[in-house]
Amino acid sequence: MPTVNRVEVIEFSYDVKDMGAAFKNAHNHVGYVKGSTLSLAKYAIVIECDDGSRGEYVALWGGTKPALAQTLMLAGDLPGRDSDQREAFYTEWNRRLCHMDHMGQGPVDIALWDLAGKQANKSISRMVGQYRNKLPAYASTYHGDDGMLDCNAAFTDFATLCHEMGYRAFKHHGWFDGDPQREASLVLALGDAVGDRMKLMYDAASDLKTFADALYVGRACDDANFFWYEDPYRDNSISAFSHKKLRGLLKTPLLITEHVRGLEAKADFILAGGTDFVRVDPEYDMGITGALKTAHMAEALGLDVEIHAPGPAHRQLMASIRNTNFYELAEVGPKLGNILPPCYACGYKDELDSIDRDGNVIVPEGPGLGVTYDWDWLNAHATQRHVFNKK
Repeated sequence: MPTVNRVEVIEFSYDVKDMGAAFKNAHNHVGYVKGSTLSLAKYAIVIECDDGSRGEYVALWGGTKPALAQTLMLAGDLPGRDSDQREAFYTEWNRRLCHMDHMGQGPVDIALWDLAGKQANKSISRMVGQYRNKLPAYASTYHGDDGMLDCNAAFTDFATLCHEMGYRAFKHHGWFDGDPQREASLVLALGDAVGDRMKLMYDAASDLKTFADALYVGRACDDANFFWYEDPYRDNSISAFSHKKLRGLLKTPLLITEHVRGLEAKADFILAGGTDFVRVDPEYDMGITGALKTAHMAEALGLDVEIHAPGPAHRQLMASIRNTNFYELAEVGPKLGNILPPCYACGYKDELDSIDRDGNVIVPEGPGLGVTYDWDWLNAHATQRHVFNKK
């Protein structure tokens, strides 16, 4: 029985050039700003056992300051415990974080899965039961801005470039101001430009202001034959009633539940008729343990579950699931690389050119997550360390 001896949570920071944020500590309201430098903060988790095994994970889109506080609450539970008890931890932490959003739970669970994979000398997807080892990807853009993706032509030119690279699916994020006329115009322009050879998705990111705006842009998605319409407006995609009503007025399938937290809440949202596709993320949704529960729940109801965002945990998860369609290569643009930390020593990356000629990304085959972290880089960028030892 492997017992956890020590857990370390390492905060780190790094700079991204030509990037700016709408406000301090912005999470998703970031985009291209020529000449600007944006400082970002994330954190890593290391779990060490008495048999010498070690699990690691660097939190990506979910590695925010609020999530860090929750991760620190949970990390202290591990020393002295059997590291294989992921289901027990899931249940305990589900209860402990019942007054919070659970965003700090996922990274710890993922590190436990990496640990288990290394102990078994198998990738996580092979431990779960691998369905595939190549994942069809879609290019998922940065939001509209004033210097990169600043007009319809910039988006359509970029979509054309992505198709030439091998992508067969493309998702755009519009402008933060949520102007429905501007958004609908872009939807129609993309449909005209590449709709006959790419599956198109639109993520409004809850920036449209009203139900009426969401309906207006949704009808443009209908006209352009979009594959899905995601998180339309500023209810933050948490009202099953309003999205059921929107579904009844549109033909384009809705993709909701990125902001609905937890297995039971997602099931309730689905059963209430609020979505067509189901969203899940191993960082956001209580780890690989929680994400697999959601995927299997959706499968039992005959629905597809789409994995949010990229990363090694996301690839291992998607490789283990039948009822899913595309890997999200986010976020990408013609002048800006991904803002995720360059923390790998094995060549792993989630950039625009990470696909093969058929538009797929490969699932790492090494043990656990299948990646090697660059600890020289992480330690050089560390800002604070939190250590929990076995008593």
